[in-house]
Amino acid sequence: MSKFFGSVDEVARRLTDAGYLPSTDIATAVYLAGHLGKPLLIEGPAGVGKTELAKAVAAAATADLIRLQCYEGIDEARALYEWNHAKQLLRITTEREGWNDTRDHVFTEEFLLERPLLAAIRNPNPTVLLIDELDKADVELEGLLLEVLGDYQVSIPELGTITAVRKPFVLVTSNANRELSEALKRRCLYLHIDYPTAELERAIVRMKVPELDEALGEPVVRVVGALRELSLRKSPSIAETVDWAKTLVALGTRNLSNSVIRSTLGVLLKYQADHRIAAERLGLSESPNDEGTAR
Repeated sequence: MSKFFGSVDEVARRLTDAGYLPSTDIATAVYLAGHLGKPLLIEGPAGVGKTELAKAVAAAATADLIRLQCYEGIDEARALYEWNHAKQLLRITTEREGWNDTRDHVFTEEFLLERPLLAAIRNPNPTVLLIDELDKADVELEGLLLEVLGDYQVSIPELGTITAVRKPFVLVTSNANRELSEALKRRCLYLHIDYPTAELERAIVRMKVPELDEALGEPVVRVVGALRELSLRKSPSIAETVDWAKTLVALGTRNLSNSVIRSTLGVLLKYQADHRIAAERLGLSESPNDEGTAR
């Protein structure tokens, strides 16, 4: 793996330039992953910026971003490679040679379909490989990943072992909905990302929504923080905080009253039960003269 960054400070500066404000822990983990040539496993709640970090690393390193989005039922054919069976069949039906000769012709590069893992291994350019939400995939997929994460290679029975032309910078994300295997974790460095501190989230909002009234930055982050402390089905993500700030700008909001919070709560909370909990706990119930702010 080529050295993408020269120091922790360089990581922090270049990620910031790419629009991602990292904590010291994040910048250190990214630097070490690149310096040691190890995949970086990132766990944390949904919406804390795990995927955005991978995008920012690619932008900061001027690298190609190849993404494997995991889901239940994803298999080798969608993650690694598969053969173009239709094209192979056409070749076989038009071939007059015996099977042994035909087999040598149809299991060649011409009929190989690259999927994200193989594409990242074979890419000669600087590459960031994002294996996103691995915890959503079946445990069998982890077995397929071990060779890629440990040795940066892929074994194809018909072609042999394909070793990375240029080792990619690998980031694996998980929302921790299930425990990942110890074998996979041994091959990775580990980083846990939680919701940012109020100070960091205010900085993120200022960077992403500079047109927001300066006086609203603190109460916006304070209300979102209060929502995250409630027992909600889905807490607001950082992206939803930014969307809410953009909403307030669009509405020309100057004062974050209860009525404004209540009428725009759908930007932050996506379940009716969460709306009811927030209205009760934050004192957002409608009243004839509702000009107060949330408690």
